[in-house]
Amino acid sequence: MSLAKIFGSGKKKEAAPTTQEAIQKLRETEDMLTKKTDFLEKKIKNEIIIAKKAGTKDKRTALNALKRKKRLEKQLQQIDGTLSTIEFQREALENASTNTEVLKTMGVAAKALKSAHQQLDVDDVQDMMDDISEQTELANEISEAISSSVGFGQDIDEDELNAELEELEQEDLDEEMLKLGGAPMQDLPSVPDTELPQPSKSKGRKVEDEDDMAELAAWAS
Repeated sequence: MSLAKIFGSGKKKEAAPTTQEAIQKLRETEDMLTKKTDFLEKKIKNEIIIAKKAGTKDKRTALNALKRKKRLEKQLQQIDGTLSTIEFQREALENASTNTEVLKTMGVAAKALKSAHQQLDVDDVQDMMDDISEQTELANEISEAISSSVGFGQDIDEDELNAELEELEQEDLDEEMLKLGGAPMQDLPSVPDTELPQPSKSKGRKVEDEDDMAELAAWAS
């Protein structure tokens, strides 16, 4: 057996990174590759410009520019594939992290619910609800007993009340008449029930004839 196996290699096993640390590393790698993608795209555009300028006049230069462009495009394609893989891995880690947090929260809630139920007994709860129902019914009966009239509004003649109300209204009218300088309604003379004698028709005609004769005598003189 080697000494390395007996005493150990001297290297400590590194702890696995947390989910958040791994997500952060992936995001940093994504940023780096995105910047490299922008750099390669600019170089590809530059090589195209060189190839166009050289053209057939400087065919060798144009061909070399196109070759470099092809290599750059291949690198760009590889980076795009790497970015897709990293993005997929990052999203999976983010989902796993979310699920872990959700499960932790649900676990805590389950423990709290279990603890709460341990302090409750179904029979005790039922007895308490029965007591509440009984006390509520008793409170309603007490309220009805208190609100019911005892000796009020009984054996009272409504006609007598109406007459008293009319007297009160008449008193108010008399006071208003006194303020206006008139006599109270009960002090005014009553209208006679008997009909007044009507003057006879013959007497009326006699008076009329005398008036006509007087007017004729005045005109003759």
